[in-house]
Amino acid sequence: MNWLMKSEPDAFSIDDLKACPKGIEPWDGIRNYQARNFMRDQMRVGDRAFFYHSNCKVPGIVGIMTIASEPYPDHTQFDPHSQYFDEKSSPEAPRWLLRDVQYVRHTDRVISLTEIKEHADHLGDFPLVRKGNRLSIMPVTDAQWDYLIGLEHAG
Repeated sequence: MNWLMKSEPDAFSIDDLKACPKGIEPWDGIRNYQARNFMRDQMRVGDRAFFYHSNCKVPGIVGIMTIASEPYPDHTQFDPHSQYFDEKSSPEAPRWLLRDVQYVRHTDRVISLTEIKEHADHLGDFPLVRKGNRLSIMPVTDAQWDYLIGLEHAG
């Protein structure tokens, strides 16, 4: 399976991931049950993921990473000083999970959301171009992956 995972570049960017030791970092702060369930139930170590910069001047796909760990409790849910603190979660019954991701490469250019939307007819039921979709993690079929990678050198 393949994935698209969004992060705001001023919070954590593709450059930040590349700079991590071995290019590996926990993907923390997920506080949406559907996104959490994707990480818990469907992601597998070795899956490919697009790194997507959101909430910025030119949102879009900026890199590729792989899923590098099994799911485990997100430590930020237990930290009262974290913006991701969840007072209803406990180490004995964690509510939120994360997975480590590993940097593979930057895309040669940003594959912008605008461009992706221009190709929506070729992407089938791609959640990113669905009206009102706000998911930070979403599945990407092999056909969608191949099409989006093809856009990298088409622009």
